[in-house]
Amino acid sequence: MTKHSRIPLPSFQSVSLALLIALVLASLPAWAQPNSSKRKIIIDQDAAGPGGTDQQSILLLIQSPQTEVLGITVVTGDAWLKDEMAHTLRMLEIIGRTDIPVVPGAEYPLVRRKEETELWEQQYGSVHWVGAWTPHWYHPADQLGEMPEGKPTTKPLEEDAAHFLVRMVRKYPHEITIYEGGPMTNLALAIAIDPEFASLAKELVFMGGSLNPKTDDPEFANTPRREFNLWFDPEAAHIVLHAKWKKIACTPVDISVKTSMSQELLDRIRHGESPAARYIGQYTVLHKNNYLWDELAAVAWLDPSIITKRETRFVDVNLDRGGNWGDVLSWSAEDKPARYDVQPLAIQVDLDLPRFYKLLLDLLSAPTPRPVSH
Repeated sequence: MTKHSRIPLPSFQSVSLALLIALVLASLPAWAQPNSSKRKIIIDQDAAGPGGTDQQSILLLIQSPQTEVLGITVVTGDAWLKDEMAHTLRMLEIIGRTDIPVVPGAEYPLVRRKEETELWEQQYGSVHWVGAWTPHWYHPADQLGEMPEGKPTTKPLEEDAAHFLVRMVRKYPHEITIYEGGPMTNLALAIAIDPEFASLAKELVFMGGSLNPKTDDPEFANTPRREFNLWFDPEAAHIVLHAKWKKIACTPVDISVKTSMSQELLDRIRHGESPAARYIGQYTVLHKNNYLWDELAAVAWLDPSIITKRETRFVDVNLDRGGNWGDVLSWSAEDKPARYDVQPLAIQVDLDLPRFYKLLLDLLSAPTPRPVSH
């Protein structure tokens, strides 16, 4: 008889361990699933800081082990560009992720200007929030505001945001999600440079728009169709909403006002030992309303199961230079204008609120993922 080589069989212990590992991995939420090919994303944000919804949403996307943040492009909105750049660079220093490039974008909207807006308000009424132009917080664009977290020592990328966005989608065609948390000026400029920019992206995810929010918040009581991100640069929003994206997900005011950074939630984050949790615990300040606008858009992309109801709408922005300039226009498929090329949006309507808060807390409390090696 020929003596055959014996093939070693796995031991009971090794099989049991492998099965246990598989069961544990299967039970992990979507955002925590290990993935050899991480989901590529570029964060376009009006990154006011320190703390607050802009920086917190950036942190959530960085904290997820399933994402590869290719860059953070910055645009004037909630604060001036110079301010936002400094806060973002400093935040990345604090959490140890200075490998992520920060890229300067548009300092002004395409059309709207501060002085013209002040005259507009005299005719049509004051606007609750005008971002960098809000009188209580205002300082000139070329000056740096307060930096309680300290000034950064790292520098932004020398490339501008629009060209960076185009270069990245050309490098990774159909792989990159564009996350938009502020005015859409940078995206509109990228589309102007390269008309194929939107079609080369995987999808657009944005916080913006307001349809019919159920709230007694005075910001929306008289102007329920006005939302800052689209209102601040309506011409840019119009360009972006007409571009040929493969997929668009929208987190509007309507669902955002169902969320809040409560004192209890902030205290729970403060108990976390991660750099992200310590940063938020030290620098996030609660105000009257603490909606988690941008955080919801980020977490809903990381784990779409938190959204329990969606509707398809066609959305644009009013460009008439009257009292409704910058307000949201929307239609269903049945009543949208026949000659209209605006793209369908998946509008988020309702959410599993406890699950959202748990995911937010878990992400911010987790260790900061290491840079992706190539």
